[in-house]
Amino acid sequence: MKFLTPIAPIAVCAAGTVLALTAHDRTAIAAGVVVAYLAFCVGMLARHRRRRAARAAFGSAGTGADTDRPTLIAFASQTGFAEQLAEQTARALQGAGMPVRVTSFADLDGRQLAACGQALFLVSTTGEGDAPDSASGFTRRMMAGVAPDSLRQLRYGILALGDSSYARFCAFGHTLSSWLQRHHAQPLFDMVEVDNGDPGALRHWQNHLSAMSGGAEIADWERPRYGRWQLVERRVLNPGSAGAPACHLALVPEEAEALDWSAGDIAEVGPCHPPGVVAALLARLALDGTTPVRCDSRPTTLAAALATRLPLPEAHLDTLVGLSPQRLVDALPALPHREYSIASLPADGRLELLVRQTRYDDGRLGLASGWLTEHAAVGTAIALRVRVNRAFHPPADGRPLILIGNGTGLAGLRAQIKAREAAGHRRNWLLFGERSAAHDAFHDADIGRWHASGVLERVDRVYSRDGGPLRYVQDAVAAHAMALREWIAEGAAIYVCGSLQGMAGGVHAALVSIAGDEALQQMTEDGRYRRDVY
Repeated sequence: MKFLTPIAPIAVCAAGTVLALTAHDRTAIAAGVVVAYLAFCVGMLARHRRRRAARAAFGSAGTGADTDRPTLIAFASQTGFAEQLAEQTARALQGAGMPVRVTSFADLDGRQLAACGQALFLVSTTGEGDAPDSASGFTRRMMAGVAPDSLRQLRYGILALGDSSYARFCAFGHTLSSWLQRHHAQPLFDMVEVDNGDPGALRHWQNHLSAMSGGAEIADWERPRYGRWQLVERRVLNPGSAGAPACHLALVPEEAEALDWSAGDIAEVGPCHPPGVVAALLARLALDGTTPVRCDSRPTTLAAALATRLPLPEAHLDTLVGLSPQRLVDALPALPHREYSIASLPADGRLELLVRQTRYDDGRLGLASGWLTEHAAVGTAIALRVRVNRAFHPPADGRPLILIGNGTGLAGLRAQIKAREAAGHRRNWLLFGERSAAHDAFHDADIGRWHASGVLERVDRVYSRDGGPLRYVQDAVAAHAMALREWIAEGAAIYVCGSLQGMAGGVHAALVSIAGDEALQQMTEDGRYRRDVY
């Protein structure tokens, strides 16, 4: 596992003048400026968007969380790994302009939690499922004596570290999660389990941090090892919609064996800058984009390499002038990855996605969504790897399955339905929400076919811009409470995929009112209530 390391200091003379520098020294200076830039650019981005985006993402469910208060980052570490990850988490959020406060579980008390609006817990499990020694006081003082409603205002996320060779994998993380839910704290997202430092799980945690900070570009702690996939189809599914374009994308791998995943798995995409951004940087540095270089262990051109790198702002570009093309590539950090739910199965012969275009207030397209939905021409090679997401794999048996989602969350639900069809399991119910039936009925032909053939026993779709009493999918969940109770009583599993903003919290609240806190918590522990939200 690679961790952030400090840049070596620059030698200066007594008068403060930088000494004569070798090319190697100049690379180090450039790297140091890059580190400063990462904090600078995400901080400036956050200054314009943080309050609006964070309140929208985490305040829309009516929790009353104050996003100007520091986010509490608490760690329970046995060997120091959880503490190290807590420090990296704090640096990532601080760089995005979010105030944080870091503390050990040894110093955590009820007063801090009761006053906290948002918290991230990074916890290890030791022995055969025990809490780390540093958390023993917390488990004795807190877990036995906190009033049931005292944490209702708290929204939280958990990163649980463990070793799957032990019977009680990530046990302390699960114990903490159950305790928080019993005290009515609300999860920001499902617990992220890390098996022996799995870098894919840690990248998933970083993806959540990016979402928490309004989409800030948080550099990957460890670079994904991408494969090459060709973009073979792009089709806008909602022409004329009041919302942003949503595109159906299809990709095929360079290596046929890469067609290997399960419903629920995630595509990690390495985005690129549009050609105009790269051309402007090359012109500013007076460099030839066709110059051969090596990037991520592959031979390529300077232009192609810079398309995958975080650029410096104009004020700092002079630090790169004069560097050789290869040293320039080596000095700039890679762009962070983005995650998308896979909408197809390997049997389809291609990996399919449903991606909505993001556009910022200044008119810029989102980095990854802009690359996939507009800048990358059909036929372009896309950097992509599949990440296993066992927490959203379909049920192994034929139990009833309730699928709930909105927007591009239909991608993850579509793969689940395909898997159920392939397995011959036909007791499935889809509840889905979007804007308008006329423009936003994503994959309508597929859903109609599944309903007609009996793969989907029930389909309930609601459209927020079409009027009527049911405007959002959470309203449909509440309206069908009696039928949902019957399905749950028959052993149904519930899978939720889509927007963390509004939908996930609203659906969770509706399910609590239908099934009850304790029953929903038990369903979570039994793997019958699963979420893939972003």
